[in-house]
Amino acid sequence: MMTGTDFWRGRPVFVTGATGLLGSWLVPELVRRGAAVVALVRDGSPRSLLVRDGWLDQVETVRGSLTDEGLVRRALAEYSVDTVFHLGAQTLVGVAKVDPVGTLEANVRGTWMLLEAARQTGVRQVLVASSDKAYGDSPDLPYRESHPLQGRFPYDCSKSCTDLITTMYARTFGLRACIARCGNLFGGGDLNFSRLIPGVIEATLRERPFLIRSDGKFVRDFLYVEDAASAYIQLAEKLAEDDRLAGEAFNFGLELRPTMLEITERVLEIMGRTDLRPVIQNVASAEIREQYLDASKAKSVLGWAPKLGMDEGLRRTVAWYRDHFAALEGAGA
Repeated sequence: MMTGTDFWRGRPVFVTGATGLLGSWLVPELVRRGAAVVALVRDGSPRSLLVRDGWLDQVETVRGSLTDEGLVRRALAEYSVDTVFHLGAQTLVGVAKVDPVGTLEANVRGTWMLLEAARQTGVRQVLVASSDKAYGDSPDLPYRESHPLQGRFPYDCSKSCTDLITTMYARTFGLRACIARCGNLFGGGDLNFSRLIPGVIEATLRERPFLIRSDGKFVRDFLYVEDAASAYIQLAEKLAEDDRLAGEAFNFGLELRPTMLEITERVLEIMGRTDLRPVIQNVASAEIREQYLDASKAKSVLGWAPKLGMDEGLRRTVAWYRDHFAALEGAGA
C-alpha cells in the first residue's frame, strides 16, 4: 500500500469546511502532497488563511451549502472523489447556544447528507471531524473511544449525533468512514477571537488584560492545528490500508490537562507580558468543567504522535498573530 506523498499524488479529495481553521492547514498539505483537492465553500471568506495565502486559487472550488444534497452528490460524482475530509460544521459552543437549530442543521443534517452522497457515489473513504465534546459530561476521565456519547448541550449533542450517524453508515452500509475526535484546536488563522488562545493573544497585543469567562479552572485538551492536519492525513492512509478501521473513532490530543488559567498564563509568558494579569469573570454557564482525552489508541493503532506539541504550537501561533496584526496595522486596517 502506498503511503505519504505517493498515496496522495493525483488522488481526488473533497474537503468540506475548507476555509475553516483545520481546512486552512489541511488543504495546503494535501496540495503539497499532490492531491487533486476540491473544496466546498459556503460563504465568501476573504479573511480565511486559505484565501489570504492564495491556496484556494490552487484547488477546484464548489460553491454552496453542505445541506444541499444534490450539490454535494453532484460534486462527488463529477470529480470522481476517492477521499472526503468532512470538516464542515458550526464549531462555536456559544453560537450553538444562541442558534441550536442552525447548529443541528449544519452538524447533523449536513453529516447524513454528505455520508449518503458518499455512499451513492462510491467514495472510497470518509474522514469525519468530531470533537471531545461528543462524549458529553463524564466523571470517568480521560475520555476513551469506548466511552458512551452523551452530549447534553447543543454543540455537544450535535457532535454525539454526528458520530453515531457516521458509525451507522459504516456498520450498516459498509461505507469506509472514520471519526477523528480532537481536543480544542489552536493555531494561526483562527479569527474566532471568542476562543481562548486567539482571544488571549489579541487582547495582549492590544495591551488589554484578557477576560476569562469561567472561573479559570475549566480543564480542556488541546491540539496544535499542524499536528491535527497530520493526524487526519495519517488516519486516511491507514483507513485505505485496513477496512477494519471503518466505523472506528480515534482521539487526538496532547493529554496535558491544562486549566484555562494555565493556558492563559503560558501564552502571556511566551509573549513576555506576564504583567497583564487576566480578569476572572466567572460567568460561563452550560459548559462541562473537565474534558480531556486518552490518545493511546491513535498511538498504538496508527503510530501517531504530535510532532510539535503545546509549547512549540503556542510559539508558532503567537508569531502568526504578531505578523497578522502587524500587517493589518501596516495596511491601515
